[in-house]
Amino acid sequence: MSAPLVDPAAEAALADFGRHLSAELGRSPHTVRAYLGDLRGLLGHLAERGVALAELDVTVLRGWLARLHEGGAGRATLARRVTAARVFTGYLHRTGRLTQDPGPLLASPKAHRALPAVLDERQAGAVLDRAAADDDASPTALRQRAVVEVLYATGIRVAELCGLDVDDVDHERRTLRVRGKGDRERAVPVGAPAMAALLRWLRDGRPHWATPASGAALFLGARGGRLGTRTARRDVRTRTGAADGAAAVSPHALRHSAATHLLNGGADLRSVQEILGHASLSSTQIYTHVSIDRLTAAYNQAHPRA
Repeated sequence: MSAPLVDPAAEAALADFGRHLSAELGRSPHTVRAYLGDLRGLLGHLAERGVALAELDVTVLRGWLARLHEGGAGRATLARRVTAARVFTGYLHRTGRLTQDPGPLLASPKAHRALPAVLDERQAGAVLDRAAADDDASPTALRQRAVVEVLYATGIRVAELCGLDVDDVDHERRTLRVRGKGDRERAVPVGAPAMAALLRWLRDGRPHWATPASGAALFLGARGGRLGTRTARRDVRTRTGAADGAAAVSPHALRHSAATHLLNGGADLRSVQEILGHASLSSTQIYTHVSIDRLTAAYNQAHPRA
């Protein structure tokens, strides 16, 4: 049996909402896709039950979430769907499509926040040394080394790395101008090894692939277009392999590791928040748990009354 057709008015409202997220709220393309993907499931739920968009209320929303829970959705998934639904119903109410906003009545399940997997300093050093040891001077190898070094040195997100332009590199101050979530801009310091790898890519790698269509993109693919996040993730896996005693390295693992190592080295939480581009300090505080684990281990080993 084919799925019931979604009301065209609901489809139009969802399309308008996507444009609102992008143009008015400045949400990233990834965030917009995630919201719209979640909410298409809600529109399908409405269609199956013969409920018009104007009839959407908290009971219907709870039924949708209960069905997702019964289907095996975890707390993090449900929490994300609740957030998407609240933003959507608020928009529908403001634009006159709903007479009342049911979003504030919707309780959100508390998502479990697992401690991020990180490399210790020895593992990170081994990963980066292994990436730098290869004497391959091809554009691909030069880009891969620069990508790995920059991700660990700065802790930026892989999407932020792919969005960098050549002019975002400040060679004198050794910083990058990074545009993060919500199009917020920040300056991020870059260590000497990462800057050296970046300059070598700019000098010996990028010119081989640059075309008039490349524009100002800092990192390029083999055809001259801006480097995509999927290729950047593959670069990290290819260049690093698996760290000794750790799972395979990903760009997010490098970000987690950079944040933890900064805190372990004495950086204050506010500085790390600024470097990572977190809007809220609570997002950065998760890394203090990792640092506290390390501190506890050192205390237990060293204190005579531990």
